[in-house]
Amino acid sequence: MPFSHHTPKVALVLAGGAARGAYEVGVVQHILEEVSKDLGRPIPLDILCGTSIGAINACALAAFADEPRERARRLADIWTDLRVEAMVQPDLKGMLSIGKRWLRGSREGDVIAKGEGGLVHPQGLERLVEAKIPFDAIDGHMQKGLLSALTVSTTHIATGRTIVFVHRREGGLPPWSQDPTITPRAARITAHHAFASAAIPIMFRAVHLDGEFHCDGGLRQNVPLSPARRLGARAVIVINPRHIDTKVDDSGKGSAENVVPGPLFLLGKTLNALLLDRIDTDLARLRSINDILEAGTRRYGPGFVDEINEVLGHPRGRGMRPMRSLLIRTSQDVGKLAAAFVRSPTFARRVGGGAGRLMRRLADREPDDESDLLSYLLFDGEFARELIELGKSDARARHAEFCAFFEATKITPP
Repeated sequence: MPFSHHTPKVALVLAGGAARGAYEVGVVQHILEEVSKDLGRPIPLDILCGTSIGAINACALAAFADEPRERARRLADIWTDLRVEAMVQPDLKGMLSIGKRWLRGSREGDVIAKGEGGLVHPQGLERLVEAKIPFDAIDGHMQKGLLSALTVSTTHIATGRTIVFVHRREGGLPPWSQDPTITPRAARITAHHAFASAAIPIMFRAVHLDGEFHCDGGLRQNVPLSPARRLGARAVIVINPRHIDTKVDDSGKGSAENVVPGPLFLLGKTLNALLLDRIDTDLARLRSINDILEAGTRRYGPGFVDEINEVLGHPRGRGMRPMRSLLIRTSQDVGKLAAAFVRSPTFARRVGGGAGRLMRRLADREPDDESDLLSYLLFDGEFARELIELGKSDARARHAEFCAFFEATKITPP
């Protein structure tokens, strides 16, 4: 169902997390199928914003926008067909180049300049994405009014800035912030933009775009909330496949605290730190702005928002606006789920050879039955199925909240 220019735009924001991204698919599938069924209408997802694996998921949802309720299932089919042997292949050239650089003390940038430097070869992921996602269909769906905009965020290696590639129905760019660390660029998004966004440093080599090298956008913008707002979203759903444990054990009795961490364990924690998101802080700030605008409207009348934006110098129709938000993140530690899966008979039956040995080594060498690094690398269909079901379960637990969110969005004036 085409979106209406007279109703509030709804944005879906998908975070990074490599193989953890299957979780996002489960949440989206519940929204598009079960929430839609209860509301009796298709769920509008007018703006899609993604970083890293979230960018690939967002591009797929945009490419399948002509199948409103079925597109999440189609994306789930892609994930559940994955075979880890095809997806996780050592990038020997990349590893050799890194070793040579360290040993010889080569100049900074030599490895990147050659497009090398990853531990895992991206060929399996690239072939899958190009074969399964019809990127050429995205612009046509926009012209038909099936979605308003798609963004993919990367990190520009030379400057460290976040580059937000913006593909929108109207073309060009909307008014943007003056933040010098973020640069928007109008683009017709292709598979190469998605590959660049998903190029996690250390794991995958950088990607060449428009004469420049880019890597994972999650280094500075793992949860791309800002692009959704700039593109006019009045409501946003954020899905993050990262678990936040609110029960902190500071007794010092945990096994992980009493074992000297190995290099693979540290690499997993390093990736967690590199892809650390600040979404809770961003959403808290958003709620504060909403509270101020709503209080001002109650006190001074319906013209308050326009008047304060005028005083602040914003063009009419621009500036601060209330934006509803809903955040969902995984209820379980995906690192622990990954370690348990690799130790299971299911994995032993499915995966053999070098890939199987590597995965089992990662699982067995980590303390406290967890493996963050493994959870990034475990591109396996059965594990993806497990994460998809977890996403569905977490979304099901908040089903009433999702229904209320879309009902309120439907009646909120633009």
